[in-house]
Amino acid sequence: MEERQLIHDIVAEKADIIAGINRAVWDYAEFGYQEDQSAEKIKAVLRQEGFEVEEGVAKIPTAFVGRYGSGKPVIGILAEYDALPDLSQKAGCAKPCPIEGKKYGHGCGHSALGAGAAGAAIAVKEYLQRTGVTGTVELYGCPAEETGFGKAFMVKEHCFDGIDAAFSWHPMDGNMSMSVRTVAYYKVRFDFKGTTAHAGAAPELGRSALDACELMNVGVNYLREHIISDARVHYAYLDCGGEAPNIVPDHASLLYFIRAPKLVQSGEILERMRKIAEGAALMTETKVSIKVLGGLSDTIPNPTLSMLLSDAYLETGAPDFGEEEFAIARDFLAAMPQEQRERVVKNGAKQNGISEEEFAQRPLNTFIMPYTPAMRDKVMTGSSDVGDVSYQVPTAQITAATGIPETGAHTWQMTAQVGTSIGDKASQAVARAIALACAKIYGNPEILDTAKKELEEETGGVYLSPIPEGVQPGEIS
Repeated sequence: MEERQLIHDIVAEKADIIAGINRAVWDYAEFGYQEDQSAEKIKAVLRQEGFEVEEGVAKIPTAFVGRYGSGKPVIGILAEYDALPDLSQKAGCAKPCPIEGKKYGHGCGHSALGAGAAGAAIAVKEYLQRTGVTGTVELYGCPAEETGFGKAFMVKEHCFDGIDAAFSWHPMDGNMSMSVRTVAYYKVRFDFKGTTAHAGAAPELGRSALDACELMNVGVNYLREHIISDARVHYAYLDCGGEAPNIVPDHASLLYFIRAPKLVQSGEILERMRKIAEGAALMTETKVSIKVLGGLSDTIPNPTLSMLLSDAYLETGAPDFGEEEFAIARDFLAAMPQEQRERVVKNGAKQNGISEEEFAQRPLNTFIMPYTPAMRDKVMTGSSDVGDVSYQVPTAQITAATGIPETGAHTWQMTAQVGTSIGDKASQAVARAIALACAKIYGNPEILDTAKKELEEETGGVYLSPIPEGVQPGEIS
């Protein structure tokens, strides 16, 4: 039996298991470094499927590695399973329907991401077992991608040193080779300390830490005009100095994300922001402490593996959406504002090569956009800790549709759709594609020589960890 058909049959046999992971992790909806039930679910499935499971890797309780096979090549598949705050939402509900008592939701689709990655690893294990081919597959359970840069900590602890290639995927609104670059960033906290005083009776005695934060934000706002166009600086107040306007606040804190195409560029912006913070402290006669909490590297999509994975995706096919999934999708399409709905239908029909009337009835992307070398020149201004892995080992990713077109990530709409059979079918599709790509490497390991040479040429063998010494996983202060 040919590889493609064998893997297709294996994933069909394991479809309920893959869907079960998506639904369970979606229901648990746990924040980064708190994914106890989600990690346990995936580990339990791996053990049932014959994997050896190493727990608590990189000294992170919710990180793990599941291994099967022996010898080279060793291929790693990256799983994520953390949720986002304030995105609780009932599955399949096309209007805001938070679940009572739940704060978190899978608005970036990581329930399906973990399910698809686990499904791919299981399919590879079955392939190795049934064919007798030599090789090893490892599923990496990677926590806290959204806010805690789990993979960067895992890279720093040398978790990925022994693998020859890495594959992953991400839920989106379409099916394609995910070969664009993502940006690096630093996560930095600025804590200002001042002097409290009665704001009415003795304001001259006070030194406002909140004023210092405000001045810093003004300075950073002016800085934005003078940084590279691909850079981004985001902020949030962690501490606003209290709730009483008549007390001069002696404490206030800001958290910044500093994004740029390369980590060194983020570092250069950070150094300018240090000066702004020091200036704000000088103006207000306060003191500032600055702590880099961590960060992520930019993603390097490997050309050879990206082409390989894309070709495997084209062979195995897009998600097998049926009437159940299209019915759910029609509800979300109908809930869009008219102008957006008309645009989605028009563009979706063109992309999928069907009439607008047909796409309106089947409003999910079912075509696959193949890899092209030009994709690697594009920069997506989001970030992912997959980037740190991509500096260590040749890495490739794909996407699959887990929502209708223009379903944004980090939205309740994504939470609602990924928790249905739409997310299940997407997970199964990527499991097929990644498993076939792995099979092709086991059959022709020389592919990896080219992939590794490309990575060496890109990085020069240099990797700078964005995690400062002494910073621990989950640390936010």
